[in-house]
Amino acid sequence: MKILVSNDDGIWAEGIRALANALSKDHEVYVCAPDRERSATGHSMSLHKPLMVSFAKTSDLVANAKAAHMTSGTPADCSKVALGALFKDIKFDLMVSGINHGPNLGIDVLYSGTVSAAMEAMLLGVPAIATSLYSYSSKEFDDAAEWILDFVNNNDLPNLIPKRSFLNINIPPGPRDKYRGVEITKLGNRAYEENYEERQDPRGNKYFWLAGAPIEGLEVDGTDGYALLNHKVSITPVRFDMTYYDQLDELEEQLKL
Repeated sequence: MKILVSNDDGIWAEGIRALANALSKDHEVYVCAPDRERSATGHSMSLHKPLMVSFAKTSDLVANAKAAHMTSGTPADCSKVALGALFKDIKFDLMVSGINHGPNLGIDVLYSGTVSAAMEAMLLGVPAIATSLYSYSSKEFDDAAEWILDFVNNNDLPNLIPKRSFLNINIPPGPRDKYRGVEITKLGNRAYEENYEERQDPRGNKYFWLAGAPIEGLEVDGTDGYALLNHKVSITPVRFDMTYYDQLDELEEQLKL
């Protein structure tokens, strides 16, 4: 298959290198990723400034990649410019985003650049998956990448993934032989204890640094976070349509329009 690869941690991140290396064993891999860290950019795009694009030596990234580019833009930019300009003559079978350094669970999908790169590809008609490693410190990206390669090889994803949706996959940390299976899940109850740390720059100007840790104990059976806590791979089908359908008729009856 012809596979487009991107991420939000930047083209030189360990996760995307492991992913591109693994997929290139059996597939034609093309890379378009940010030239720097672009985490938590959501689905933002560069509309009011030039989108700079430069070649990346594939030998520096992955020896068997067909081509690699890095951009000054966001992950969504990368999918958009790759499919609309850089590789516009290539009919991609699949887009894979990641492997993200850290999980993307529950509400994270609204903020994640990794997820947005996959969503943008989906919006442009390419079947897509977003992939993340459930750890900020674990370095077993090769294990996760090999799991993704087998998942891609063993499933007809271009035909299995419903139109206007994509798959959000989170993989446990540690060696692959420690994974305890795979679970199809729904988005969970991920939430954070957020706080703003107040600081001062050398000129005396006030600024704030957002910090916060996940709130424990919110996940329930059947959710993505619960599966990961039990060391299972979580696969969640996601769609961009956030319409609250159950509320449509009720609103029509209650609102004075």
